[in-house]
Amino acid sequence: MRGLLGLVIIIAIIAGFWRVFEKAGKPGWAAIIPIYNLIVLLEIAGKPLWWIILFFIPIVNLVAAILVGLAVAHNFGKSDGFGIGLGLLGFIFYPILGFGSASYQGAK
Repeated sequence: MRGLLGLVIIIAIIAGFWRVFEKAGKPGWAAIIPIYNLIVLLEIAGKPLWWIILFFIPIVNLVAAILVGLAVAHNFGKSDGFGIGLGLLGFIFYPILGFGSASYQGAK
């Protein structure tokens, strides 16, 4: 049962990322490619490519995830609270963003 629940959560995360990427004009399949999906997410957030290094440093990766989440949220017209949700609870908030009515407004 736990394995099935985990599989459902993973599929929801991938589907959410896929839709967010497509809304931002990026290829949806990038959501399933490790590391490349971070590169695409940084592009959507408008952050420099070197930020990918931050995701491999413990503790710093949490701060980077929150900052990227905030930038993605702003680029989709969402609030700071939603951005923090993207950074900390991405498995819930990315599907909401992907399947919701928010549209990409461009990296700022």
